[in-house]
Amino acid sequence: MTVRVLIVDDQAPFRMAARMVVDATDGFEVVGEAETGEDSVSMATDLAPDLVLMDVNLPGINGLDATRQILSDRGDAVVVLLLSTYEEEEYAPRAAECGAAAYIPKAAFGPDRLEQAWADVSGSPSN
Repeated sequence: MTVRVLIVDDQAPFRMAARMVVDATDGFEVVGEAETGEDSVSMATDLAPDLVLMDVNLPGINGLDATRQILSDRGDAVVVLLLSTYEEEEYAPRAAECGAAAYIPKAAFGPDRLEQAWADVSGSPSN
């Protein structure tokens, strides 16, 4: 099964970097990209991704609120991973509060971390 991924970030360079990470990770494919929290909510409904990579700081509603809305709309059908430049110790608790499965600092985001985070939440082994 291929994991369908929605990338949400207001910075085009990071969306491109995240797309490269997803493309380099076996079993994952990008199905869409959003720049705002509002767009992420509607695209999560329209595209039905398995996984949303959500930036914390977004124009309009922030990534925490967008995560709450996506999970409210789609429930267990989607996993959200929060990404940001902030330290993990600061944002990991906020990820849990909004229902996100995990928080990954952007500096640490790569194929290995993506596979491990998915394995942790899906129960499937990482490669």
